[in-house]
Amino acid sequence: MLPPTVQTVISTLQKKNHEAYVVGGSIRDLLMGKTTKGWDLTTSAIPEQILKLFPDSFYDNQFGTVGIKIYTTSPKATRGAAEKIEDIFEITTYRSEKGYKDHRHPDTVIWGKTLKEDLSRRDFTINAIAYDGKEIIDPYDGQKDIANKLIRAVGIPDERFDEDALRMMRAIRIASQLGFQIEQKTADSIVKHASLIIEISKERVRDELLKILVSDYAADGILLLKNTGLLTHILPEFVPTFTTEQKSPKRHHLYGVGTHSIKAMEACPSKDPIVRFATLIHDIGKPQTFHKDETGLITFYNHEVAGTKLARVIVGRLRFSKKDSVRILTLIRWHQFSVDERQTDSAIRRIIRRVEKENLQDMLALRIGDRLGGGAQESSWRLELFKKRLEDVQKQPFSIKDLKVNGNDVMEILNCRPGPIVGTTLSDLFTQVEAGTLLNERELQLAKLRELKTKAS
Repeated sequence: MLPPTVQTVISTLQKKNHEAYVVGGSIRDLLMGKTTKGWDLTTSAIPEQILKLFPDSFYDNQFGTVGIKIYTTSPKATRGAAEKIEDIFEITTYRSEKGYKDHRHPDTVIWGKTLKEDLSRRDFTINAIAYDGKEIIDPYDGQKDIANKLIRAVGIPDERFDEDALRMMRAIRIASQLGFQIEQKTADSIVKHASLIIEISKERVRDELLKILVSDYAADGILLLKNTGLLTHILPEFVPTFTTEQKSPKRHHLYGVGTHSIKAMEACPSKDPIVRFATLIHDIGKPQTFHKDETGLITFYNHEVAGTKLARVIVGRLRFSKKDSVRILTLIRWHQFSVDERQTDSAIRRIIRRVEKENLQDMLALRIGDRLGGGAQESSWRLELFKKRLEDVQKQPFSIKDLKVNGNDVMEILNCRPGPIVGTTLSDLFTQVEAGTLLNERELQLAKLRELKTKAS
């Protein structure tokens, strides 16, 4: 059953003797009983005809896609208030495509005449199903593949991936989201064409990777990337972790570095893709720092430093934003923080300053994933105590700017002008507060300044 707004769009086109169908992931989700994030439609009408039927629609690209605005009025809106846009449906004219020199975009787009012609250019059978509210059109047995939980290329897999190499990652992403397997010929074709992924913009590759990391079957997705050879071109720095052992005497690890990293990412309680990505590559420096002594003890001294250098190359190559890059590098650089009941407040403060307050929960999520990925329990009494210490220490001032007095107070009480004495005085006050010999209360700190003035005179 299609939502009334979708059915209205279809009916509007059909009344003017145009064909119109819901297609792609939206109909796939509908057939699977899932909530869809958007509605994609296809029609025999050309863009100019669609624009006449939906005057407030817009059309600004070469692929025949028109955006139709769906409005809703807020129940709280006053009479005469403008309606708000609730959604935008994308509707595309039937088309066929020719030439894919960049292995991503067609060189030529030709308006098609039939629905079957349009469906034949789509990526996978489960996305090549059409429905108009009355009849399901399924020329490639997509419903059968949904029932069998299979990702199968439409037609000849080699042709589909040669046309658009990003489809290889999309196949793995959809499989990871739905818990499907990739049909053997389709999988073999991905292996064959894996190197074409380097032709795709790094931003698109990054976005597909992040979607895999937050999918329900993320670990399976990363293993599919590895087994098809795509990972070698996407994250070549990560591949050596699969041949780096770390199980040894006096160590808690049960798995090699690569397997541990995937399990850590899978167990990470955060659904933030940036935290998941940092968790996946947090031990990426271990292959470079691997050492085994004569007793069989394996160590990875300073692997977090080596890992940060590698991660800096990765975030640059995959075009992460500056903000996301800093988060990733911070989490990797400082993920080896100590958890010890004997730590002083100063040591806890150093950890917080390095990680920064806004990243603390992300760091704890990475640590939990790291523990579970290594075969340990989710938490321990030491980790729980550490969390409590983090909360308590954050109630204390972290820098001079957190003091209850400021430079104006110093200049007024000490009767001095702006200069080194102001900074030195505030620094001395902060040292006392940090040491616990002076409370962070304004009246006490003002009294301390008056005491300094008395001593100076």
